[in-house]
Amino acid sequence: MATQIDKEACRDAYNEVRDDATETNWAAFKYEGSRIVPAGQGTDYEDFKGLCTDDSRLFGFVRITTGDAMSKRAKFTLITWIGENISGLQRAKISTDKTLVKDIVQNFAKEFMISDPRELDEDYIRTELKKAGGANYDAQAE
Repeated sequence: MATQIDKEACRDAYNEVRDDATETNWAAFKYEGSRIVPAGQGTDYEDFKGLCTDDSRLFGFVRITTGDAMSKRAKFTLITWIGENISGLQRAKISTDKTLVKDIVQNFAKEFMISDPRELDEDYIRTELKKAGGANYDAQAE
């Protein structure tokens, strides 16, 4: 059966993360049978990481604040999590299903495909986003 996505609910979760007026900084999208649906959203990145288990496959849209005291800016990333216990067929399917998610999640600086929990480290993601952002004007020590 072809995978479908709950466009309206997923778009609402995505827009809440992008909205500067909210504290929400992540939204996750999971499989429910052959449908992709919102799995949750929140303000604590650790809560998102908690959804990324060995038995799960999901997509995450995450806001990370970068910059220094002079200039803060929000950067967004799309994370595809594939747990260690996910079968080969499901691993292959997630790559094609990602196009459904990208129809909704369209604005992000960098995309990650992760299956090692260590790569979910927030500092690692932040560093990679800074690299993807080009020039780095963080305050320098003199």
